[in-house]
Amino acid sequence: MPTTTRQALLLDEPIKVGNEELAVGSIAGGGRYDNLVGMFDSKNKQVPCVGVSIGVERIFSILEAKLASGDINVRTNDIEVYVASAQKNFLEERMKICAELWNAGIKTEQSYKKNPKMLNQLQHCEENGIPLAVVLGESELKRGVVKIRNITTREEQEVPRDNLVEELRTRLDALNVKEINGTA
Repeated sequence: MPTTTRQALLLDEPIKVGNEELAVGSIAGGGRYDNLVGMFDSKNKQVPCVGVSIGVERIFSILEAKLASGDINVRTNDIEVYVASAQKNFLEERMKICAELWNAGIKTEQSYKKNPKMLNQLQHCEENGIPLAVVLGESELKRGVVKIRNITTREEQEVPRDNLVEELRTRLDALNVKEINGTA
């Protein structure tokens, strides 16, 4: 007589989505189906088997519910820093900073327009999930500083131009920890 051992991966508790709970049940199941294939073989050959089933639709349902409730955010690109300018004629300086950040391994982009509007640059960051912006201004550059803006909180802080890479790495590390812990 063939033996069948089946296990299911069940969620221990309901998933809370906003104010609602989402009861999912099992999202995966499987086990050993020893000798089951042998039942269909004319020579009754013993064939050990293992099977698994994953409820992909259920997983997507969970993700869709979490997205709809705002519990999780999905970034559609991996750009970490946007280099923006508050005044005209900073294309060359933006390009220099982008090159420096690229060389440091920081995923960076900028507007390739010669004189982009500040509002458009910040909206681009918000629409594309770019967490930080380096904002250049004439008076800041004369003082040897730049501003780092957290796009989500809209907080800005001046940092020395020479410490830009280290400051960005520190802030990106902190943001990544928050995203992993689900607090971003």
